[in-house]
Amino acid sequence: MKRVLLGLAAIALAVAVPLPATAMQSHPGQHGGKTPDNLRELSKKIKVYIGSAVDVATLADDAGYRRTLNREFTHVTGENAMKWSEVEPQRGQFTWEGADAVVRNAQRNDQKVRGHTLVWHNQLPEWLTAGVADGSIGAPELRRILRDHIFKEVGRYRGKIRAWDVVNEVVDDDGKMRDTIWLQKLGPGYIADAFRWAHEADPHAKLYINDYNLEWNAAKIDQTLNIVKDLKAKRVPIHGIGFQGHLGIQYDYPGDFPSVMKRFTDLGLEAAITEADVRMVLPVTPEKLATQADYYKRMLQTCVDNRRCVEFTVWGFTDAHSWVPGWFDGEGAATIMDENLVPKPAYGALLSVRK
Repeated sequence: MKRVLLGLAAIALAVAVPLPATAMQSHPGQHGGKTPDNLRELSKKIKVYIGSAVDVATLADDAGYRRTLNREFTHVTGENAMKWSEVEPQRGQFTWEGADAVVRNAQRNDQKVRGHTLVWHNQLPEWLTAGVADGSIGAPELRRILRDHIFKEVGRYRGKIRAWDVVNEVVDDDGKMRDTIWLQKLGPGYIADAFRWAHEADPHAKLYINDYNLEWNAAKIDQTLNIVKDLKAKRVPIHGIGFQGHLGIQYDYPGDFPSVMKRFTDLGLEAAITEADVRMVLPVTPEKLATQADYYKRMLQTCVDNRRCVEFTVWGFTDAHSWVPGWFDGEGAATIMDENLVPKPAYGALLSVRK
């Protein structure tokens, strides 16, 4: 069935409490040995980064959230902190505090960082979209603005970001190039330009194209493959493919996902599942939680089974700070822990994954 997802929304804040110690007890592994005690230990065993999106306000204000994030995860993504509207809300006036906080916390806790995102059609600053709309910002100036944005942001975090989502959601659900200000004003070449500029700003960062529904939407898959092949033919520095992994249990699990991932990694790309969550129609039931757990486990196992898949990141780890209820009426409970940071069956299912 068709799964249609929109862009990300602001996250509602709520109070969280520390994870109970009893939830961290280990159990016999399915294939012998001890099940890892937490996701950080799992990450080391399966040799895949296990990450989470980070809500900056909650990181600062909620000690339980912060402890859980730093105990469980080896990779982090600023959920909104590095988006253009956040870092340059007024032209020439930069607010790096949130992004800096994510990076500093990661450095203190031996976590890698995904930069999200450099070029997107959503969460752009009003000064930019208004200027394009009224014609005060024409195509040549828009190209300079985009170049300067990429150099400034990537340059600020040079050597501190493992991977960047350089372009995000550039293909629509019908498999066409998304009709954005970038495509309208700059043409499809803006994608190659963005990758080249990002590579020049930080030659050591891995550079990704990232999208939703890429696990199953054939038209989107084919178009994204064409983009990647074209970029590689032109020797554009692209290193990775990001599968967002926003799923819902009311839809069949995308069983072809392993072969889809392989089509991209066969092109020489590394792969990452970058924004995983599994929503359900409320209310929550044990049966729904069991299905959710199966979906999470299958996503991570797909990554583990592909030697070029290096990262599995959940889009938030607690229902207290999930974007889902704000976008999908009557749906929620999409993460691996509840509002009180108590692990769900999905958490245990991830711990059971083996290489």
